Amino acid sequence: MEQQVVLRGHLIDDQILSRVLDAIGSLGAEHEIEKLSVGRTRQDCSEVLLRITAPTSEVLAEVLERIAVLGAEPVEFLPARLQPAPGDGVLPKHFYATTNLPTKVLVAGHWLSVTEEEMDLALVVSPELDRVRALPMTAVKAGDQVVVGEQGVRVSYPPRVSGEHSFRFMSSSVSAEKPKSPLLQQVVAAVRRIKQANKKVLLVGGPAIVHTGAGPLLEELIRQGWVDVLFAGNALAAHDIEQALFGTSLGVPVCGDRPSRSGHAHHLWAINSIREAGSIKGAVTSGVLNRGIMHACVTHQIPFVLAGSIRDDGPLPEVVTDVLVAQEAMRQQLSGVGLAFMIGTTLHAIATGNLLPARVFTVCVDINPGVVTKLHDRGSRQSLGIVMDAASFLEQLARGLEVEISNE
Repeated sequence: MEQQVVLRGHLIDDQILSRVLDAIGSLGAEHEIEKLSVGRTRQDCSEVLLRITAPTSEVLAEVLERIAVLGAEPVEFLPARLQPAPGDGVLPKHFYATTNLPTKVLVAGHWLSVTEEEMDLALVVSPELDRVRALPMTAVKAGDQVVVGEQGVRVSYPPRVSGEHSFRFMSSSVSAEKPKSPLLQQVVAAVRRIKQANKKVLLVGGPAIVHTGAGPLLEELIRQGWVDVLFAGNALAAHDIEQALFGTSLGVPVCGDRPSRSGHAHHLWAINSIREAGSIKGAVTSGVLNRGIMHACVTHQIPFVLAGSIRDDGPLPEVVTDVLVAQEAMRQQLSGVGLAFMIGTTLHAIATGNLLPARVFTVCVDINPGVVTKLHDRGSRQSLGIVMDAASFLEQLARGLEVEISNE
């Protein structure tokens, strides 16, 4: 069994060609390079025409499925195969599961672009055969026409844009021993480019930001316009408000004093104060809350999504306790995001990474190397991992962006 496929893009620099050839050989098939055109500069694309030979049609199908996610396209495409969803929230067997890469589907002789670039969704074709949507499993209705298998689907890597060479280190492995200064300089430059392009910066934060004393840094980054959207859980907001009301985080004074006897209750008292005010916004309006990260979000109209957890205290009124509702609320805020910071949070980082298209630069910061490695391993190929604590990272980011920290 034979099939010709074509690859286009930065095949050498991004090691795409070598990964494709390794996949072909590992599955028991063979390849022949029939044509190879290498780009003359770093910005030019390369193109290669491969002939794949497999012992059986099953092996060939498996090879084509494996290399499709790397951008390999059959020279002759067949239309996508569609099957109806057997029930609400139930998909046909072997449905096509999306990546976070730009995707097109061949339907009725036309290549239709999928606007939702998000991994782990299903592709649903409209009854008019003029639109393909990427939908989460729970949003699919009985009878919806769902794309099954790889046939008629093609993906591509986002083109390299001018200045993107600064992110060549994204493909390297995570190491706590790598020099931080060059990486942080490039991150600062990337933030400036993103803002100059009128794109948004998303920050996904965990309570470590507050625990390490970096809350005022994030507060000023928000106030001075460097953060446009905030994703977090109940913990970051609760301890931020605790610090604003009592000067402590988990009962420990941020100024370094010894904990008080009632310190363990401070975060609960803080949550209770907000619930009494009706909401975080209500507490800001009434004057109960007059500083902190959440105060900055409210006063500067920065949208935020607080996604709940089974271990939450309270929780705060704005916390979304239904995970599917929280997931959809996060999706609604991703339009226009060009860069995402994920700082000191494992689950929220992975959850957000799964929602982001591959074109969004992602910087994951954590003191635990396993966290930053896990995000990359779960499919967020565009993710840069920096192993350092939240306070040090935010301090250097703020310094690089020339953010002035208030002493009040």
